[in-house]
Amino acid sequence: MSNLDSPHSEPIAERIAPEGGTRAWLELVGLGVVGVLATAMCAFIALDWLRAYPIAGGLFEEFLVLGAWMDFYLGTNVFQHAFMWRSIATGVLIGVVAPLVGTYLVHRQMALIGETLAHTAFAGVAVGLIFIAITGWQGSLLVVALIVSVLGALGVQWLTDRTSTFGDVPIAIMLTGSFAVGTLLISWGRGSMSIGVDIEGFLFGSLAVVTASGARLMAILSVVVVAVVALTYKQLLFITFDEEAARVAHLNVSWYNTVLVVMTAVVVVGAMQVLGVILVAGMLVIPVAAASQIARSFHETLVLSILFGQLSIVGGFAFAISQSLPSGGSIILVAIALYLLSIALSDQSGTAISMH
Repeated sequence: MSNLDSPHSEPIAERIAPEGGTRAWLELVGLGVVGVLATAMCAFIALDWLRAYPIAGGLFEEFLVLGAWMDFYLGTNVFQHAFMWRSIATGVLIGVVAPLVGTYLVHRQMALIGETLAHTAFAGVAVGLIFIAITGWQGSLLVVALIVSVLGALGVQWLTDRTSTFGDVPIAIMLTGSFAVGTLLISWGRGSMSIGVDIEGFLFGSLAVVTASGARLMAILSVVVVAVVALTYKQLLFITFDEEAARVAHLNVSWYNTVLVVMTAVVVVGAMQVLGVILVAGMLVIPVAAASQIARSFHETLVLSILFGQLSIVGGFAFAISQSLPSGGSIILVAIALYLLSIALSDQSGTAISMH
Protein backbone atom coordinates (compact mmCIF):
# COMPACT_ATOMS: atom_id res chain seq x y z
CA MET A 1 0.00 0.00 0.00
CA SER A 2 3.01 2.28 0.13
CA ASN A 3 2.27 3.63 -3.33
CA LEU A 4 -0.84 5.27 -1.87
CA ASP A 5 1.08 7.59 0.42
CA SER A 6 1.57 10.29 -2.19
CA PRO A 7 -1.42 12.60 -2.79
CA HIS A 8 -0.56 12.78 -6.48
CA SER A 9 -1.50 10.06 -8.91
CA GLU A 10 0.76 8.68 -11.60
CA PRO A 11 0.16 9.57 -15.26
CA ILE A 12 -2.94 7.94 -16.65
CA ALA A 13 -1.00 6.22 -19.41
CA GLU A 14 0.99 4.33 -16.78
CA ARG A 15 -2.18 3.40 -14.91
CA ILE A 16 -4.17 1.86 -17.74
CA ALA A 17 -1.36 0.56 -19.92
CA PRO A 18 0.49 -2.01 -17.83
CA GLU A 19 1.99 -3.58 -20.92
CA GLY A 20 1.56 -0.76 -23.43
CA GLY A 21 -0.82 -2.87 -25.49
CA THR A 22 -3.17 -1.81 -28.28
CA ARG A 23 -6.14 -2.06 -25.94
CA ALA A 24 -4.65 0.47 -23.55
CA TRP A 25 -3.96 2.96 -26.32
CA LEU A 26 -7.46 2.54 -27.70
CA GLU A 27 -8.76 3.38 -24.24
CA LEU A 28 -6.55 6.47 -24.16
CA VAL A 29 -7.77 7.56 -27.58
CA GLY A 30 -11.38 7.03 -26.51
CA LEU A 31 -10.78 9.03 -23.34
CA GLY A 32 -9.20 11.78 -25.41
CA VAL A 33 -12.22 11.91 -27.73
CA VAL A 34 -14.52 12.16 -24.72
CA GLY A 35 -12.35 14.95 -23.30
CA VAL A 36 -12.50 16.91 -26.56
CA LEU A 37 -16.27 16.41 -26.80
CA ALA A 38 -16.83 17.50 -23.20
CA THR A 39 -14.62 20.56 -23.73
CA ALA A 40 -16.57 21.49 -26.88
CA MET A 41 -19.86 21.18 -25.00
CA CYS A 42 -18.53 23.38 -22.18
CA ALA A 43 -17.48 25.91 -24.82
CA PHE A 44 -21.01 25.90 -26.26
CA ILE A 45 -22.51 26.47 -22.82
CA ALA A 46 -20.10 29.38 -22.30
CA LEU A 47 -21.01 30.88 -25.70
CA ASP A 48 -24.70 30.48 -24.88
CA TRP A 49 -24.13 32.33 -21.62
CA LEU A 50 -22.13 35.16 -23.24
CA ARG A 51 -23.99 35.47 -26.54
CA ALA A 52 -25.12 39.00 -25.70
CA TYR A 53 -21.54 40.05 -26.46
CA PRO A 54 -20.61 40.44 -30.16
CA ILE A 55 -17.79 37.91 -30.49
CA ALA A 56 -19.46 35.22 -28.38
CA GLY A 57 -22.78 35.91 -30.09
CA GLY A 58 -21.22 35.46 -33.53
CA LEU A 59 -19.58 32.17 -32.55
CA PHE A 60 -22.84 31.00 -31.02
CA GLU A 61 -24.72 31.66 -34.28
CA GLU A 62 -22.02 29.83 -36.23
CA PHE A 63 -22.54 26.85 -33.95
CA LEU A 64 -26.26 26.86 -34.76
CA VAL A 65 -25.46 27.14 -38.48
CA LEU A 66 -23.33 24.00 -38.10
CA GLY A 67 -26.34 22.39 -36.46
CA ALA A 68 -28.53 23.38 -39.41
CA TRP A 69 -26.08 21.67 -41.79
CA MET A 70 -26.21 18.57 -39.59
CA ASP A 71 -30.00 18.63 -39.85
CA PHE A 72 -29.72 18.92 -43.62
CA TYR A 73 -27.47 15.89 -43.98
CA LEU A 74 -29.17 13.78 -41.30
CA GLY A 75 -32.72 14.63 -42.33
CA THR A 76 -33.60 15.90 -38.86
CA ASN A 77 -34.89 19.18 -37.47
CA VAL A 78 -33.29 19.36 -34.03
CA PHE A 79 -29.63 20.41 -34.16
CA GLN A 80 -30.31 23.95 -35.34
CA HIS A 81 -32.04 24.71 -32.04
CA ALA A 82 -30.13 25.97 -29.01
CA PHE A 83 -32.27 24.03 -26.51
CA MET A 84 -31.23 20.73 -28.12
CA TRP A 85 -27.54 21.56 -27.85
CA ARG A 86 -28.04 22.50 -24.19
CA SER A 87 -29.55 19.07 -23.61
CA ILE A 88 -26.77 17.33 -25.54
CA ALA A 89 -24.09 19.30 -23.70
CA THR A 90 -25.65 18.44 -20.35
CA GLY A 91 -25.87 14.77 -21.35
CA VAL A 92 -22.24 14.62 -22.47
CA LEU A 93 -21.10 16.04 -19.13
CA ILE A 94 -23.33 13.58 -17.27
CA GLY A 95 -21.67 10.79 -19.26
CA VAL A 96 -18.33 11.84 -17.76
CA VAL A 97 -19.05 12.64 -14.12
CA ALA A 98 -21.77 10.07 -13.32
CA PRO A 99 -19.60 6.99 -14.09
CA LEU A 100 -16.59 8.77 -12.57
CA VAL A 101 -18.30 9.04 -9.18
CA GLY A 102 -20.25 5.83 -9.69
CA THR A 103 -17.06 3.77 -9.95
CA TYR A 104 -16.25 4.54 -6.32
CA LEU A 105 -19.85 3.95 -5.22
CA VAL A 106 -20.11 0.55 -6.92
CA HIS A 107 -16.81 -0.70 -5.54
CA ARG A 108 -17.87 0.44 -2.07
CA GLN A 109 -21.27 -1.25 -2.44
CA MET A 110 -23.00 2.13 -2.11
CA ALA A 111 -24.94 2.04 -5.36
CA LEU A 112 -28.24 2.67 -3.55
CA ILE A 113 -27.08 6.09 -2.40
CA GLY A 114 -27.50 7.51 -5.91
CA GLU A 115 -31.17 6.51 -5.90
CA THR A 116 -31.55 7.98 -2.41
CA LEU A 117 -30.07 11.34 -3.34
CA ALA A 118 -32.16 11.46 -6.50
CA HIS A 119 -35.28 11.21 -4.35
CA THR A 120 -33.81 13.85 -2.07
CA ALA A 121 -33.31 16.11 -5.09
CA PHE A 122 -36.95 15.54 -6.02
CA ALA A 123 -37.89 16.78 -2.56
CA GLY A 124 -35.66 19.77 -3.32
CA VAL A 125 -37.61 20.44 -6.53
CA ALA A 126 -40.84 20.33 -4.51
CA VAL A 127 -39.40 22.73 -1.93
CA GLY A 128 -38.26 25.02 -4.73
CA LEU A 129 -41.69 25.02 -6.37
CA ILE A 130 -43.37 25.97 -3.10
CA PHE A 131 -40.73 28.62 -2.37
CA ILE A 132 -41.09 30.18 -5.82
CA ALA A 133 -44.88 30.11 -5.63
CA ILE A 134 -44.86 31.87 -2.25
CA THR A 135 -42.06 34.40 -2.77
CA GLY A 136 -42.06 34.93 -6.54
CA TRP A 137 -38.31 34.22 -6.62
CA GLN A 138 -36.94 34.00 -10.17
CA GLY A 139 -34.03 31.68 -9.44
CA SER A 140 -33.43 28.16 -10.69
CA LEU A 141 -35.23 25.15 -9.24
CA LEU A 142 -32.00 23.20 -9.61
CA VAL A 143 -30.21 25.46 -7.14
CA VAL A 144 -32.79 24.64 -4.48
CA ALA A 145 -32.66 20.94 -5.42
CA LEU A 146 -28.87 21.03 -5.16
CA ILE A 147 -28.97 22.57 -1.68
CA VAL A 148 -31.55 20.06 -0.44
CA SER A 149 -29.70 17.12 -2.03
CA VAL A 150 -26.38 18.13 -0.47
CA LEU A 151 -28.09 18.48 2.92
CA GLY A 152 -29.60 15.03 2.36
CA ALA A 153 -26.16 13.62 1.56
CA LEU A 154 -24.75 15.12 4.74
CA GLY A 155 -27.74 13.71 6.63
CA VAL A 156 -27.08 10.21 5.30
CA GLN A 157 -23.43 10.46 6.28
CA TRP A 158 -24.34 11.77 9.74
CA LEU A 159 -26.82 8.92 10.32
CA THR A 160 -24.32 6.33 9.10
CA ASP A 161 -21.58 7.63 11.42
CA ARG A 162 -23.81 7.95 14.49
CA THR A 163 -26.12 4.94 14.41
CA SER A 164 -25.42 1.29 15.09
CA THR A 165 -27.70 0.05 12.31
CA PHE A 166 -26.40 -1.59 9.14
CA GLY A 167 -24.97 0.83 6.59
CA ASP A 168 -27.87 0.68 4.16
CA VAL A 169 -30.59 1.38 6.75
CA PRO A 170 -30.02 5.17 6.94
CA ILE A 171 -29.91 5.23 3.14
CA ALA A 172 -33.25 3.42 2.88
CA ILE A 173 -34.81 5.73 5.47
CA MET A 174 -33.63 8.83 3.62
CA LEU A 175 -34.80 7.41 0.27
CA THR A 176 -38.37 6.79 1.36
CA GLY A 177 -38.57 9.82 3.63
CA SER A 178 -37.38 12.35 1.06
CA PHE A 179 -39.68 11.00 -1.64
CA ALA A 180 -42.58 11.10 0.81
CA VAL A 181 -41.79 14.75 1.57
CA GLY A 182 -41.60 15.55 -2.14
CA THR A 183 -44.92 13.92 -3.01
CA LEU A 184 -46.70 15.53 -0.05
CA LEU A 185 -45.37 18.99 -0.92
CA ILE A 186 -46.34 18.62 -4.58
CA SER A 187 -49.85 17.44 -3.65
CA TRP A 188 -50.28 20.25 -1.14
CA GLY A 189 -48.93 22.85 -3.54
CA ARG A 190 -51.23 21.81 -6.37
CA GLY A 191 -54.21 22.12 -4.09
CA SER A 192 -53.19 25.42 -2.51
CA MET A 193 -51.41 27.41 -5.24
CA SER A 194 -50.64 27.45 -8.94
CA ILE A 195 -47.66 25.26 -9.89
CA GLY A 196 -46.90 25.29 -13.59
CA VAL A 197 -43.88 22.97 -13.79
CA ASP A 198 -44.08 19.59 -15.53
CA ILE A 199 -43.27 17.22 -12.67
CA GLU A 200 -43.18 14.23 -15.02
CA GLY A 201 -40.19 15.78 -16.76
CA PHE A 202 -38.25 15.68 -13.49
CA LEU A 203 -39.46 12.15 -12.73
CA PHE A 204 -38.66 10.52 -16.08
CA GLY A 205 -36.29 12.99 -17.76
CA SER A 206 -36.98 15.27 -20.68
CA LEU A 207 -34.92 17.23 -23.19
CA ALA A 208 -37.24 20.19 -22.60
CA VAL A 209 -36.37 20.30 -18.88
CA VAL A 210 -32.80 21.47 -19.53
CA THR A 211 -32.64 25.27 -19.38
CA ALA A 212 -29.73 27.58 -20.11
CA SER A 213 -29.15 28.06 -16.38
CA GLY A 214 -29.41 24.29 -15.83
CA ALA A 215 -26.78 23.62 -18.49
CA ARG A 216 -24.47 26.23 -16.94
CA LEU A 217 -24.93 24.68 -13.51
CA MET A 218 -24.09 21.23 -14.92
CA ALA A 219 -20.93 22.56 -16.57
CA ILE A 220 -19.73 24.21 -13.36
CA LEU A 221 -20.54 21.16 -11.23
CA SER A 222 -18.79 18.85 -13.71
CA VAL A 223 -15.57 20.85 -13.59
CA VAL A 224 -15.70 20.84 -9.78
CA VAL A 225 -16.32 17.07 -9.57
CA VAL A 226 -13.51 16.21 -12.00
CA ALA A 227 -11.13 18.52 -10.11
CA VAL A 228 -12.04 17.02 -6.73
CA VAL A 229 -11.60 13.44 -7.99
CA ALA A 230 -8.23 14.37 -9.51
CA LEU A 231 -7.04 15.92 -6.24
CA THR A 232 -8.32 13.13 -3.96
CA TYR A 233 -7.89 10.16 -6.28
CA LYS A 234 -5.45 8.14 -4.19
CA GLN A 235 -7.18 8.86 -0.89
CA LEU A 236 -10.55 7.76 -2.28
CA LEU A 237 -8.92 4.68 -3.83
CA PHE A 238 -7.33 3.73 -0.51
CA ILE A 239 -10.62 4.12 1.37
CA THR A 240 -12.53 2.24 -1.33
CA PHE A 241 -10.42 -0.91 -1.09
CA ASP A 242 -9.46 -0.90 2.60
CA GLU A 243 -11.21 1.59 4.84
CA GLU A 244 -9.78 0.13 8.06
CA ALA A 245 -6.21 0.37 6.76
CA ALA A 246 -6.93 3.98 5.75
CA ARG A 247 -7.99 4.73 9.33
CA VAL A 248 -4.80 3.10 10.64
CA ALA A 249 -2.85 5.30 8.20
CA HIS A 250 -4.54 8.33 9.83
CA LEU A 251 -6.58 9.32 6.80
CA ASN A 252 -9.70 11.31 7.69
CA VAL A 253 -12.07 8.62 6.43
CA SER A 254 -15.23 10.43 7.51
CA TRP A 255 -14.17 13.52 5.58
CA TYR A 256 -13.49 11.63 2.36
CA ASN A 257 -16.75 9.70 2.74
CA THR A 258 -18.54 13.03 3.03
CA VAL A 259 -16.74 14.33 -0.06
CA LEU A 260 -17.90 11.26 -2.00
CA VAL A 261 -21.57 11.51 -1.00
CA VAL A 262 -21.64 15.27 -1.66
CA MET A 263 -20.16 14.70 -5.13
CA THR A 264 -22.85 12.08 -5.68
CA ALA A 265 -25.53 14.61 -4.71
CA VAL A 266 -24.04 17.15 -7.11
CA VAL A 267 -23.99 14.68 -10.01
CA VAL A 268 -27.52 13.49 -9.29
CA VAL A 269 -28.99 16.99 -9.42
CA GLY A 270 -27.32 17.70 -12.74
CA ALA A 271 -28.26 14.34 -14.24
CA MET A 272 -31.85 14.61 -13.03
CA GLN A 273 -32.57 17.06 -15.86
CA VAL A 274 -31.96 14.50 -18.60
CA LEU A 275 -32.52 11.16 -16.86
CA GLY A 276 -35.18 11.99 -14.31
CA VAL A 277 -35.37 11.11 -10.63
CA ILE A 278 -36.42 7.51 -11.23
CA LEU A 279 -33.64 6.62 -13.69
CA VAL A 280 -30.72 8.78 -12.60
CA ALA A 281 -29.11 6.08 -10.43
CA GLY A 282 -28.75 3.88 -13.51
CA MET A 283 -26.11 6.18 -14.95
CA LEU A 284 -24.08 5.90 -11.76
CA VAL A 285 -24.16 2.11 -11.79
CA ILE A 286 -24.75 0.50 -15.21
CA PRO A 287 -21.68 1.86 -17.10
CA VAL A 288 -19.50 0.86 -14.14
CA ALA A 289 -21.03 -2.62 -14.09
CA ALA A 290 -20.35 -2.96 -17.82
CA ALA A 291 -16.75 -1.78 -17.42
CA SER A 292 -16.16 -4.16 -14.50
CA GLN A 293 -16.92 -7.13 -16.76
CA ILE A 294 -13.93 -6.52 -18.99
CA ALA A 295 -11.56 -4.31 -16.98
CA ARG A 296 -8.42 -5.70 -15.39
CA SER A 297 -7.85 -2.99 -12.78
CA PHE A 298 -9.68 -0.25 -10.92
CA HIS A 299 -8.07 2.41 -13.12
CA GLU A 300 -9.19 0.66 -16.27
CA THR A 301 -12.69 0.32 -14.82
CA LEU A 302 -12.72 4.07 -14.26
CA VAL A 303 -11.73 4.80 -17.86
CA LEU A 304 -14.02 2.22 -19.44
CA SER A 305 -16.99 3.31 -17.34
CA ILE A 306 -16.62 6.84 -18.71
CA LEU A 307 -16.43 5.47 -22.26
CA PHE A 308 -19.50 3.27 -21.72
CA GLY A 309 -21.28 6.19 -20.11
CA GLN A 310 -20.59 8.41 -23.09
CA LEU A 311 -21.72 5.72 -25.54
CA SER A 312 -24.93 5.36 -23.52
CA ILE A 313 -25.58 9.10 -23.67
CA VAL A 314 -24.89 9.46 -27.39
CA GLY A 315 -26.76 6.28 -28.32
CA GLY A 316 -29.66 7.14 -26.03
CA PHE A 317 -30.01 10.65 -27.45
CA ALA A 318 -29.92 9.27 -31.00
CA PHE A 319 -32.64 6.74 -30.19
CA ALA A 320 -34.77 9.29 -28.31
CA ILE A 321 -34.56 11.90 -31.08
CA SER A 322 -35.22 9.46 -33.91
CA GLN A 323 -38.21 7.85 -32.18
CA SER A 324 -39.53 10.93 -30.31
CA LEU A 325 -39.15 9.15 -26.98
CA PRO A 326 -38.06 10.34 -23.50
CA SER A 327 -34.32 10.75 -23.14
CA GLY A 328 -33.98 9.09 -19.73
CA GLY A 329 -35.42 5.72 -20.67
CA SER A 330 -33.57 5.69 -23.99
CA ILE A 331 -30.19 6.32 -22.36
CA ILE A 332 -30.69 3.65 -19.71
CA LEU A 333 -31.87 1.14 -22.33
CA VAL A 334 -28.68 1.69 -24.36
CA ALA A 335 -26.60 1.43 -21.18
CA ILE A 336 -28.19 -1.93 -20.36
CA ALA A 337 -27.55 -3.13 -23.92
CA LEU A 338 -23.86 -2.24 -23.50
CA TYR A 339 -23.82 -4.05 -20.16
CA LEU A 340 -25.21 -7.21 -21.74
CA LEU A 341 -22.69 -6.91 -24.57
CA SER A 342 -19.84 -6.58 -22.08
CA ILE A 343 -21.03 -9.76 -20.35
CA ALA A 344 -21.00 -11.59 -23.67
CA LEU A 345 -17.46 -10.39 -24.40
CA SER A 346 -16.14 -10.92 -20.88
CA ASP A 347 -13.65 -13.62 -20.07
CA GLN A 348 -14.02 -13.05 -16.33
CA SER A 349 -15.96 -15.18 -13.87
CA GLY A 350 -16.35 -12.92 -10.86
CA THR A 351 -12.64 -12.57 -10.12
CA ALA A 352 -11.53 -9.51 -8.18
CA ILE A 353 -9.85 -6.73 -10.08
CA SER A 354 -6.53 -5.16 -9.21
CA MET A 355 -6.60 -1.82 -7.40
CA HIS A 356 -3.70 -0.55 -9.53
